[in-house]
This record gives sequence, structure tokens and C-alpha cells, in this order.
Amino acid sequence: MNQTGDPYEKTFAALPPAPGRHFARTWWGHAWLRALEDSALDGEQVRQGRRVARSGAVGAVSVRPGGLTAVVRDRDGTAHRTDVLVQEFSQAEWDRLLGLAAAESGYIAALLDREVPPELAQDAAAAGVELLPGIGDFDPRCDCGEWDHCPHTAALCYQVARLLDQDPFVLLLLRGRGERQLLDGLEARSTANARAQGRNQARTRARDARGTAADAGVAAEQAYAAARAGSPPLPPLPDLPRAPGQPPALDTEDEPDGLDVHAVEFLAQAAAAEAFRLLAEAVAPDHADRPAPAPLTEAEDAVRLTREAGDVRVRSRLAAATGRSRADMELAVLAWGFGAAPGLAALEDDWMPDRATLARARAALAAAWADEEAGDGADEEAPVLRRVRARWTQAGAGRQIRLGREGRWWPYRREEGRWIPSGPSAPDPASALEADPAG
Repeated sequence: MNQTGDPYEKTFAALPPAPGRHFARTWWGHAWLRALEDSALDGEQVRQGRRVARSGAVGAVSVRPGGLTAVVRDRDGTAHRTDVLVQEFSQAEWDRLLGLAAAESGYIAALLDREVPPELAQDAAAAGVELLPGIGDFDPRCDCGEWDHCPHTAALCYQVARLLDQDPFVLLLLRGRGERQLLDGLEARSTANARAQGRNQARTRARDARGTAADAGVAAEQAYAAARAGSPPLPPLPDLPRAPGQPPALDTEDEPDGLDVHAVEFLAQAAAAEAFRLLAEAVAPDHADRPAPAPLTEAEDAVRLTREAGDVRVRSRLAAATGRSRADMELAVLAWGFGAAPGLAALEDDWMPDRATLARARAALAAAWADEEAGDGADEEAPVLRRVRARWTQAGAGRQIRLGREGRWWPYRREEGRWIPSGPSAPDPASALEADPAG
């Protein structure tokens, strides 16, 4: 990367050709490309732009507040000056965004690590600040004469997705603030927040001291001294045990009526293991920065427990308690191993996508094999897939991919008349189909 004379403009050297299928690895890089693909009126221009970017025909990219510029060359070597304009944030929008980021230390730490926390983008959107571009937020300009996205502006956007993967501050520069200016603003706000919090705590201690003095008749100088002393320090965190505790054995000569001793012993051991896991997470240094996981339903927790149970009697009891046959529970356990609760949902949730979700899925399917259909040298042709609700089946191949509600694709294979989970999820349908070991 080369810094220009303007502190708010950066020039990134031309990137090498990008073989393979994907341009973006991060969620914000994918969001950037989704805005391009949803905004363009002509999908063929976008597909051509992807091939141009992949060939390495995009020159050095200049990034400044409100716009991108690069020289993009056609196959015959003709050079085109290409610009894509993006709306800058107003002062009020920057104030709201910086206030949100400074209020959470985890947001600042993530930005310094070149990460964009999805929670920051969600909080900003709730406050009326769209950090990531959406439909219609790109204003393409190219000297080739096209008034909408052309292959040159699309290629520039695809190349910028690779830059965003490496440095999300590129996005914030486009919105109007350079990295140093942004970090200085966050530091100033964090300092102000800390001072305000300290003043509030001092007022609270003084108010509490005055109440104590009035109730117990304490002298004013004693109450003031108590307020100055503050609260005692918190005790240190407990040391993590080496392993979960062992519950007592329930071996008895006479087994109580209606009580499955083996099942109770297993549940006690499973509870000890879960408590150990939760404690390990609680004392981890980054615990406060992790999002809280969604609680499991009883049916989901039964599958999790079954995966841990070695006793066939316990596994049978858990299957019966959830209304599953033994065979169905084994499938559920297999799905859980590939993706926990979302993997289980892909197996059992035969849902119908709404129109918007279905449109995005169709676009992903079309884009996944676009290069092969365009003759870019790939050997594999686009497969013929037939859809039923959120499941696409490859005719005659015994393969299927399922779209989860979370937006990821899950591979399945046909065995003995049943669809079997065959791997973890993938962000796009082609990768899911290719990841199937049966394929």
C-alpha cells in the first residue's frame, strides 16, 4: 500500500490475478459484493466484471472519502478511468457511530485487529447509520460510456472486496474518516466516557455516605473519609480445575422403582462437564467480548446429550423422550456433529423461504457456476438442481444441498433411501456440493 500526499487518500498497489471462485472471505466483504450484485441492473455486466477482476486487469486502487478510482484494462489493452462513488457520513452520523464504538471496548479492540464486529454494524443500523452499503448506494462512473455498472466498475468493486478483507478501515475511509482520525476520535470519546463514569461513581459514593451518616449518626468527616476510600477490590477469579468433577456413584443393592440409575449418573456427569465448560469460558480473558450463545431447546439439548452418551440405554431413552426413533436420533447426532443447532435444523426444519430469501438463493446459485458457464476454463459444468422448498437436489447424482435459515448451505447424500448429512455448512452452494465426500 502506498500513502499519497493527502492524509485522507490511500493508494493500494494492483493485486495479482485471483484464481478460484471467491473474492471475499469476511462477512463485510460479502456484504460489499451483495450491494454491487443487488444494485446492478444487468447481471451479465457484473459477471463480466468478476472475470476482469479475476484476470488481474484492475490497476492500483485509490481510496478517498466518498470514492474509489482505478484504471481497468480490456482484453485488448484499452485502459478506462473507472470511479465508484459512495455516500459519506454526515457529522451527526459519525457522532452516533463513534459514540456506539467508544461505549464498547470490544468494538475498539476488534477494529484494531482489522475486524468489523457484526454487532457494531447492527447497533449502528439501529441508530440510523448504515455502515455497509446497500442497494443503490454505489454511483458508478466510467469513461466507456455506460450509465449503469459496466464490467470496469464491477471489476473495481470486486477488487475492493479483497482490500476490505485485509483492512476494513478502507470502508470507513470511504465513509469519510481516515484510520488515524477515527482512532483519535475513539480515544477522545473513551477518555471522556471514563471520566464521566468516574464522576458518577464519586457522586454515588458521596450520596451513599451522606445517607449512612444520616441514618447512623456518623460524623461528616468519617462519612467523607469512607467515600474517599471507595469500595474494596473484587476477589480474584477462581482457578480453573484440571477436569470436571466426578459425581458420586449411585450403585445400590435395590434400584429405586421408576429410576434409571444409569441415566441419572450420565446426566450428573454431563452436568459436571457442562459446568466445567461454562466456567472455562467465564474466566477466559475475552469472555466479555463474546456474544452470548442462543439457549438450546429441550429437543436440541437431547441431541447434544445423546452425542455424549455411550450407554445404549441412555441413548434410547433420549430418543424416545424427543419422539425420535433410534435411527432418526443417530441422524440427528450426525447432523449435530457437523454444525450443532444450525446443523440439526438443516436436517429437520423443512422450511419454505420467503420471496426475498429465495431471490438471494437463486442469485447465489447462478453466481456459483457463472464462471464455468461463461467458459473460463473450468471443467465442471453447472449441475441441474431441482428445488423443493429450501432443498436443491441434483438429479441422478444422489446429492442435495439445503439452505439454512442462517444463510449457509448444507451438503447431503442419498443412502439407502434416506438423505444423510455429509459435511459442515459452506457459505455458497457450489462449495457445499463440492464438499460432499460422496460427490
